[in-house]
Amino acid sequence: MNVDLHCHSTASDGALAPAVLVARAFEHGVRVLALTDHDTLEGLDEARSAATALGMQLVNGVELSCTWGGATIHVLGYGFDVTAPPLVQAIAELRDGRWLRSEEISRKLALKGMPGALEGARQIQQELGDSGNAPARPHFADWMVREGFVKDRAEAFRKWLGAGKLGDVKQHWPTLEETVGTLRAAGAWISLAHPWHYDFTRSKRRRLIADYIQAGGHAIEVVNGHQPAEQVGSLAILAREFGLLVSAGSDFHGPGGWSEIGEYRPLPEDLPPLWCRFKHDPVIAAV
Repeated sequence: MNVDLHCHSTASDGALAPAVLVARAFEHGVRVLALTDHDTLEGLDEARSAATALGMQLVNGVELSCTWGGATIHVLGYGFDVTAPPLVQAIAELRDGRWLRSEEISRKLALKGMPGALEGARQIQQELGDSGNAPARPHFADWMVREGFVKDRAEAFRKWLGAGKLGDVKQHWPTLEETVGTLRAAGAWISLAHPWHYDFTRSKRRRLIADYIQAGGHAIEVVNGHQPAEQVGSLAILAREFGLLVSAGSDFHGPGGWSEIGEYRPLPEDLPPLWCRFKHDPVIAAV
């Protein structure tokens, strides 16, 4: 695919620095890329410089965490003003919250005989690339592997860090309505990330989408990496029913992971892609 609207760098929980990620995307044929790190804009400047040098279009992107129906939901924002005060403030609050969350994960792991988790996870994070953001659960998982507490990252999540486990520290995220409002105030195009990833019934998923539209959302992510084809089909039906734009992306975090950058299941041809609404640099668009 020559468009990828969902990927992560070392600015959040990805394995590649922003410039390296952009170069890899270019090598895989991507020409329109959105870097959507979790709750941070830290990697955008580096990514934009790399994209400009390669003649790619880099779209401002972010994946913001919020709550709805007692669950953590992710919302993708694109093409926004990075200096918009509501967005700047929201990002700062999320950054502080993520540091408190990491400290609490470390404290809980120490009580179970695994001291020094925050420092160890931070070291692993810094080895991947410079970041002022808090280490995420994958960094803690890799530290646990390095220290011999678990045999691999999967075991770390299964026993300690996954949903409902000791390291699954809940954070006081803003609400879905607040988050969509923040992105709209920054002039963003907005997509609901991977709606099938949430452990919802069919009716609850429909309520989520209805509330998301009411809040001001524009699109849903119909294709996320190599998710099962039947999920793509079900989300496509919802997009048609609700009259939504659609987005798609690899959700790339690193080599050998969920999917490769620029690779994801085809988007149904009858659905209106969100990226057609983005402003294009006339020079880049002519390449």
